[in-house]
Amino acid sequence: MPKNKKRNTPHRGGSGGSGTGAAAATAATAGGQHRNVQPFSDEDASIETMSHCSGYSDPSSFAEDGPEVLDEEGTQEDLEYKLKGFIDLTLDKSAKTRQAALEGIKNALASKMLYEFILERRMTLTDSIERCLKKGKSDEQRAAAALASVLCVQLGPGIESEEVLKTLGPVLKKIICDGAASIQARQTCATCFGVCCFIATDDITELYSTLECLESIFTKSYLKDKDTNVICSTPNTGLHISALLAWTLLLTICPISEVKKKLEMHFHKLPSLLSSDDVNMRIAAGESLALMFELARGMESDFFYEDMDSLTQMLRALATDGNKHRAKVDKRKQRSVFRDILRAVEERDFPAETVKFGPERMYIDCWVKKHTYDTFKEVLGSGMQYHLQSNEFLRNVFELGPPVMLDAATLKTMKISRFERHLYNSAAFKARTKARSKCRDKRADVGEFF
Repeated sequence: MPKNKKRNTPHRGGSGGSGTGAAAATAATAGGQHRNVQPFSDEDASIETMSHCSGYSDPSSFAEDGPEVLDEEGTQEDLEYKLKGFIDLTLDKSAKTRQAALEGIKNALASKMLYEFILERRMTLTDSIERCLKKGKSDEQRAAAALASVLCVQLGPGIESEEVLKTLGPVLKKIICDGAASIQARQTCATCFGVCCFIATDDITELYSTLECLESIFTKSYLKDKDTNVICSTPNTGLHISALLAWTLLLTICPISEVKKKLEMHFHKLPSLLSSDDVNMRIAAGESLALMFELARGMESDFFYEDMDSLTQMLRALATDGNKHRAKVDKRKQRSVFRDILRAVEERDFPAETVKFGPERMYIDCWVKKHTYDTFKEVLGSGMQYHLQSNEFLRNVFELGPPVMLDAATLKTMKISRFERHLYNSAAFKARTKARSKCRDKRADVGEFF
């Protein structure tokens, strides 16, 4: 019997009656037997009931501290016991409970490799995700789509992830193209569709179909009126950005013939997005252009772009943008990114980056690698470093070789406790505050002098 069975049992005199749903789920999963569980009703989804279920459905319990907490505070058996409870709660009548369960599973899969566990429950998980995507509202759909992405990352390429994509692909596509659906849900589904297709698709026609679906979304932001110099953002701009980034990811795995075809279609239209009044759209378009130039020059070393002068002029303007009507943070971020993009387009140069994880390090030395890394970091969040160490699929994508085996003593020395992290962050905050105070004092002295 798992150690935490007592911990999840209601205290005497407490809310034992109101927590019957979670208690039943606990009983059903503890011994591996599956019984009919009386789900929560919407009326039961009170603060008291949800707090009773927090042993299952507190998403931050996995996201906050990552895999080290699971190793220190609980065994693999405890974790699997909790996840069985999460899976049962995805069938709950309460939308909040289902959403919390989906987020709990997602955060667990992002924090630890659980391939064998989810392989046995892949069909159950897929059915739950499909049901939540079809019947849920905005937040629940987002949670389901985010879980689908991490599920495919765990499974890696193969027949299992292909079946996941085959089941969920049509549902994701329907939500993405549904103008009546929530923008946030469509945005998350666009990212999910691109990531799952990148991992799982083995059918070239399915890949092309996904590209066309995403194209039909982000091309709506293209400049249509030649007399207009600025593209005004709309509520759909975030969706268009996600679709463009997912499309760019899939472009990196297309055959050369298809890449050439897509470059001809978009090379002269994509620069119009650089005139968008949304900084994230400008950056997404710029990075996609840099990646497209990299692919084109990889196929033809003497690749020639007809509108190079006007494009570099536009990129240079964005790299030195000083418009007062734009926020300082946006300008700083934009200038930094577009300096790198300008160098890539003009000089074929890429500013190499180093990513450290455990005793290893990875060099990001091209736009394809950077875009792939950024995409999976968005999907996995703080679990990205753990997956780079342990996930064979990601290690193959980034050419890192087999996972490095580390003994327990080495792993222990690499871990930083929550208290040590707190001390480090406090010291850094104090140092920044002291530096700012000195800078302000200097400016005050200069003001008094004049």
